[in-house]
Order: sequence, then structure tokens, then C-alpha cells
Amino acid sequence: MNNLASLYDRQGKWNEAESFYVRALAGKEKQLGADHPDTLTTVNNLALLYQSQGKFTEAECLYMRALAGREKQLGADHPDTLTTVHNLASLYARRGEFNDAESLYVRALAGREEQLGADHLHTLATVNNLASLYENQGKYKEAESLYMRALAGLEKQLGGDHPSTLATVNNIAGLYQGQGKINEAKHLFERALAGKEKQLGADHPSTLATINNLAHLYKSQGEFDKAESMYARALAGREKRLGADHPDTLTTVNNLAVLYESQGRYEEAEIFYVRALAGREKRLGADHPSTLMTVHHFAHLRNQQGKYQEAQALYRRTMAGQ
Repeated sequence: MNNLASLYDRQGKWNEAESFYVRALAGKEKQLGADHPDTLTTVNNLALLYQSQGKFTEAECLYMRALAGREKQLGADHPDTLTTVHNLASLYARRGEFNDAESLYVRALAGREEQLGADHLHTLATVNNLASLYENQGKYKEAESLYMRALAGLEKQLGGDHPSTLATVNNIAGLYQGQGKINEAKHLFERALAGKEKQLGADHPSTLATINNLAHLYKSQGEFDKAESMYARALAGREKRLGADHPDTLTTVNNLAVLYESQGRYEEAEIFYVRALAGREKRLGADHPSTLMTVHHFAHLRNQQGKYQEAQALYRRTMAGQ
């Protein structure tokens, strides 16, 4: 049951995976007990699934259960315990709780290097995620160093076209884009997209993430038609695979709003900003960095529309939340 759930999970078929994980968990709790290591593995996996679905509150509750149980049953530095530490860090990073995330990633990395080795795939996963966290914190040199370490290790262990390798390629492209290295970023995004379409399929969530990112690159270059086409593809795929209110879907909604605003299509931009803001407030919270980013963009739109009082109120909200 758990293995079938894992198969669906890897394919991005999260609704099917959830059904099997829940059944597997109930069976293991009954047969083995709530704190048995096998039970805790399913708890961890269900938490990871909930995180993928954007159900962050449910995910955190299960991660905390898995972590407490594994520390008690297996020890603080057991590889399974460190897996939950890594996963909980990734959840905090998604919620914008960067300090908590960094503390856990550093713990996971030190433990995995000691227990598994510097080039183990689990260690490299933590290296990649810590790099992403540093990028979000503006620590670009540290991020690039870790990304390059992760990429070299993954290419050696898995090959250049493995989905895990391509995920790091995608991340490096995003880092380069943020630094204004547009040509390098475009080359890496296109490599990641071609590989993901081949290895995972055109509508896999990871593929759609790269499509969204490449659209963002096109927008930054003023190639608005290409950007809109890619954003529309990403949005349709994410709505279908993830749901209309999933945080990743809302990212594309927000990005389309920004694109429309930059083209002077204010009515369309307003519709998408309103949707993105309502969804992010509901799923992420009013003070999440992504929510506040949408508030800031919406304030700019209101200013462009001449609705100055609304713009000022939104700007004040942005400042208060920072």
C-alpha cells in the first residue's frame, strides 16, 4: 500500500497517493503501533505529500510527529530522522520562515555528511535546498557554491538528464536570472525543460515549474507574447494537476497579473491580482512574503489606475508586514 502510494507520489498523482498513504497509515498504526519506525515512515511520507499539495498546516503536524517519534526510536542522527529534519526545513522555507529552515538544513547537512558521506544523494538534496534558501535570503555567492556542488555530485551519481539533476539545473538558472546573467539562465532553463518533458512528461509539476520560470525570463526580456504563452501553459497545467488554490498555481496567477500590468492591460491584471491575493492570504497567510509581494504589486497597479487612496492603503500594509 505504502509502495503504491509512493509510486503515485513520484508521478505527481497526489490525490491517488493521498488515498493510499492514509489507508497504509491506518493499517500500520493498528498492526504495528503509532511509534513503530515503519509507521513513522508513512507519517513522514504523508507529510511530504501534504506539503506538495500546499497543505502546510497538516504537513507540519505530521512532520513534528514523525520527528519526535524518530528521535525517540532511532536517535537524533539516524538517517531516517535526518530525512524528517530535511523535510521540515523545506516546509519552513516554503512558508518563508527562513531562519527556522536554515537551522534545520544545517543540522540535516552536518548529520548526512557524517552518516552518509558528502556525495550521497540525500546529502546532495540538502545541499541543493540549502542553496535555494540562501538564494531567497540574497546570499548569492553561498547559494552558487552549494548549487555547483550539488550539480557536480548529481551529474556524477545520476547523470545529466535525471530529474534530480534537472531540478538543480533549473535552480541555477533561476539564480543566474536574478543576477542578470540572462543568456546563461536561458540556456539552463531550456536544458531543464527539455529534459523534464522527456523524463517526467509535459504536465508533471516539476516540468510546469520550469515552464513558469522560463516564462518569467521571457517577460524580463520584453518577449511578452512568448511569456504569456508559457504562463498560460503553466497555469492550465497547474490548475489541472495541483488545483486552483495551490501555492504554485497562485504563483503563476500572480506572474500573469504582473505581465498584464506591464502591457497596460489593467483590467485583466486586476482580476488576476485579486485572485492571487485572496488565494495566498488563505493558503499562506496575510504576512507571508509571497502574499506581501502580491499586495505590493497590486498597490502599484492601483497607483497606475489613479486609485491613489487604495494604493496608499496597500503600500502601508506592505510596509507593516515586512
